[in-house]
Amino acid sequence: MSSDVDERGAVTPQDGNDKASHSLKPPAQRLYGRQRGHPLRVRQQRLVDEALPRIRFPEEKIPAPLTAFSPQPEQLWLEVGFGGGEHVLAQTALHPSVGYIASEVFENGLCSLLAPLFPSGEETTSPVPPLLRIWNDDARLLLQKLPEASLDRMFLMFPDPWPKARHVKRRFVHPGNLPLVARVLKPGAVWRVASDDPTYQAWVKEVMGSQDFFTAPPPALERPEGWPPTRYEAKALRAGRVPMYWTFVRK
Repeated sequence: MSSDVDERGAVTPQDGNDKASHSLKPPAQRLYGRQRGHPLRVRQQRLVDEALPRIRFPEEKIPAPLTAFSPQPEQLWLEVGFGGGEHVLAQTALHPSVGYIASEVFENGLCSLLAPLFPSGEETTSPVPPLLRIWNDDARLLLQKLPEASLDRMFLMFPDPWPKARHVKRRFVHPGNLPLVARVLKPGAVWRVASDDPTYQAWVKEVMGSQDFFTAPPPALERPEGWPPTRYEAKALRAGRVPMYWTFVRK
């Protein structure tokens, strides 16, 4: 997202440095990777052209984000890089009274979430989920514009690890991004991060062990209760990798 796109998504910020302590300035505002995979099929193109504009989080509502939903929720959650969208669907089903912003730039991922929300032939007529909105741009742009302490929870699930040292600043978990994330999370708000990649796991430990915005307890090695499974977690487990699940709490 946006960030490094979660769930093996496509797009990510820029730069390179291999130590969390080296550069504290935010990664450059540039997206790397794919925004489109294989050519969109006719149905997918309709979803992007017709359904997406109806559910997109409106930029004019950013200063008062809860007003983008009807009925207006008491809590606002953000998922950065939702990949195939299954985590979004599970969380919104588990928490039907929460306002949820799902951020993703990869068009094929957007279609994966839009398809179950808008039946074929009803892209312009099917009701828009009242408490779900999509941000199909760099998630950092949204974080920059949201009011201070406006988010109650945030998710980064199985992001692309960008394992090469010169690509470190493409990771969303980065010292330069932490002030941006911390600014929009309320005191006591939760930031959930999950990864199965050993390089990224070590990086998260280093970055979050060297900051003062969040409490950073050790990660769980089994998916905690209330964390819906994802396809990338299943793929990791099949390959014998051990995911780590972090729960960071804004101080």
